[in-house]
Amino acid sequence: MKEKPWSGRFSQETDALVEEFTQSVSVDANLYAQDIEGSIAHACMLHSVGFLTDAERDAIVDGLGAILNDIEEGVFEFDPALEDVHMNIEDELTRRIGEAGGKLHTARSRNDQVATDFRLYVRDSLEEILRLLRDFLTGLLDKAEAHVDTIIPGMTHLQHAQPVSFAHHLLAYVEMFLRDHDRFEDCMRRLNLCPLGSAALAGTPHPIDRFLTSDALGFDGPCNNSIDAVSDRDFACEALFCASLAMMHLSRLAEEIIVWNSKPYSFVELPDAYCTGSSIMPQKKNPDVAELVRGKVGGVYGGLVALLTTMKALPLAYNRDMQEDKKPVMEGLDTLMMCIEAMTGLVGGMEMNREALEKSLGEGFITATDVADYLAAQGVPFREAHRVTGVMVSDLIARGRTLADLSADDFRKYSDAFEDDIVEAVTPENSVDRRTSFGGTARENVSRMILGARARIEDLGD
Repeated sequence: MKEKPWSGRFSQETDALVEEFTQSVSVDANLYAQDIEGSIAHACMLHSVGFLTDAERDAIVDGLGAILNDIEEGVFEFDPALEDVHMNIEDELTRRIGEAGGKLHTARSRNDQVATDFRLYVRDSLEEILRLLRDFLTGLLDKAEAHVDTIIPGMTHLQHAQPVSFAHHLLAYVEMFLRDHDRFEDCMRRLNLCPLGSAALAGTPHPIDRFLTSDALGFDGPCNNSIDAVSDRDFACEALFCASLAMMHLSRLAEEIIVWNSKPYSFVELPDAYCTGSSIMPQKKNPDVAELVRGKVGGVYGGLVALLTTMKALPLAYNRDMQEDKKPVMEGLDTLMMCIEAMTGLVGGMEMNREALEKSLGEGFITATDVADYLAAQGVPFREAHRVTGVMVSDLIARGRTLADLSADDFRKYSDAFEDDIVEAVTPENSVDRRTSFGGTARENVSRMILGARARIEDLGD
């Protein structure tokens, strides 16, 4: 059994069960790149304030670089007996370069080390999420631009409500994911402070330069309070919260795709590459990618609740409970990234079934609101217009007819306010184009919205 870095205080070896129970390297080995990045910055700072000679700094930096290379090539073996990623790397560094490796931990603790590594990991993950969101938003806009003139039944309660441009429907999701992008950027702004140099909780008596280390690691500056620096996991909770909202938005879109793809609707045809079949029913083509996106939301939500619960009653500063913070965050952010990529491909390959859409637009009295709005525009109080239209719809249902079956004279049987142009006013295309209010579904509006949204997305990369 390897000697622990803290073994001087203890007279007994760690029980084998306790060793397995307390190890975290099976999870935090994922922080290896950030741990080495932070250690190199720390070594350079120690050299700048006189704690390391040129030779010692160079030995540490070169040794850490060699260890990074070995890990990435898969030839480095992490030892659970050394508990975590930090001690595995430090122990190997000292074995390779000798005494200089033992000087690396001057003026730091595993408490500020892991807090720094974790912030770097979350920041790296959020940068990738932001990139994936921009790609997804571009894909949504491309699909919207191709379908400004495609009219679909807009729904409430999964019932036909009013016709809308399919592009307008997709632009609703563009707004959601733009908000997600904004939230992740805001989260990054708050997490981008450096805990390194806070040591265990109280700081250090050594004359270190925390601003130098922060700058080397791309942080905006050091954390202001050493106790908060090692005990704060707000950034992790916030990242998971943002991920949970983004997953919820993905799931809503996935659910709609599942509904649109179902045979009662058949509004869309999904790409074969993003569907699977049945082991027994040869005719099946299942929207499994969308279903799995919908199904994976619970795991991300669960990770957020688990992390909040872990943190809810912890006294300051560091407590070992916080070892449990990484797994839910890593899994949650990885899940989100995979789901964004999967949905980008699914939406990109999705085709609209215009025949099914046209048939559906003729059902459910989808332009009934246009009849009431027409009467209101003629001076009929809207509540009376609503009543007249309701009577008309009820009569047509009883007679097995639709609004499209009516002539202008038929309309006038219900109100003298109807004129000849009522027949054209209640077509789905005119219904869409009459909704010219700001943010409405008129196709002219939608085309402007696409241009505006594309400009907003292009600005995100700046």
